[in-house]
Amino acid sequence: MPAPHPVLNPVLDPAPHPVLDPALDPVERTALLTAALRAAETRREDRLYEDPYAAGLVGDAGPELLAEIRAATFPPDRPRTLPSTPDYNAIRTRFFDDLLQRAAREPETTQIVLAPAGMDSRAYRLPWPAHIRYFEVDRQAVLDFKAERLRGVEPRVDHRTVAVDLTSPDWEDRLVASGYDPAVPSTWLLEGLLYYIPEADAHRMLERVAAISAPGSRIAADIVNAAALRLPHMRGLLDVFAGWGCPWVFGTDEPEALFQRYGFDVRAVQPGEPEADYGRWPDPVPPRGVTEVRRVFFVHGRRR
Repeated sequence: MPAPHPVLNPVLDPAPHPVLDPALDPVERTALLTAALRAAETRREDRLYEDPYAAGLVGDAGPELLAEIRAATFPPDRPRTLPSTPDYNAIRTRFFDDLLQRAAREPETTQIVLAPAGMDSRAYRLPWPAHIRYFEVDRQAVLDFKAERLRGVEPRVDHRTVAVDLTSPDWEDRLVASGYDPAVPSTWLLEGLLYYIPEADAHRMLERVAAISAPGSRIAADIVNAAALRLPHMRGLLDVFAGWGCPWVFGTDEPEALFQRYGFDVRAVQPGEPEADYGRWPDPVPPRGVTEVRRVFFVHGRRR
């Protein structure tokens, strides 16, 4: 693992939060953190994937955000009690890489939608079959920032950006106008979204995605459990995100039921379980019946 950036202890040595890219709102700036994590993973000899574009997408704030996360996660004076964000992000990225690639190989799946797209570079770094249309939905400021950072790099897929806020009442119309066909199967990835939005908005998001997803469409997302939002030992991580203006506000202990309510039959896999480990998850995975433990789920399944 490359040497980490210098870090500050947020408890013993409080410092101002980093100056962040002003065109992006707080949740969108976490995409810069994800890019920084992916750049660090790419530099590892035992990396789970390679993202050659991540280092160019971190922006001015990305390294500072990553330093603050590392300081909270790996305190120098006591054992780690928080989930390992670098390992989690590496596993999540690889898990969804593999899922999207499997979906793309199915002839009946011709559309992939990332909502929100953030600083994701899968359209540029992964191989895609010729029959795929690849949609990235996000605000104009995000897409403009990303386009500038990727200037001169060609996507490896029929790539379409949809500049719209996901809280907009008409983002579905904008997606359709970009070439999305609600009548044929699609694959949706809601990565790094659901725990940042209130419960009612999470329900509404799933309802809206379901309404424009044909039967057989796939969905994938990550979500935390309710205890992860309140356990005392999670405060170090939760306080960092709250300090950035993007607190975690929604979690569920029954992710399968949440998605089934909107017509998706899904499985929920936790990092560290055989399907989502890759030899990198450092912590035990308590059985689902154990309460008051932090969990994160990778949810994936199909529209009925």
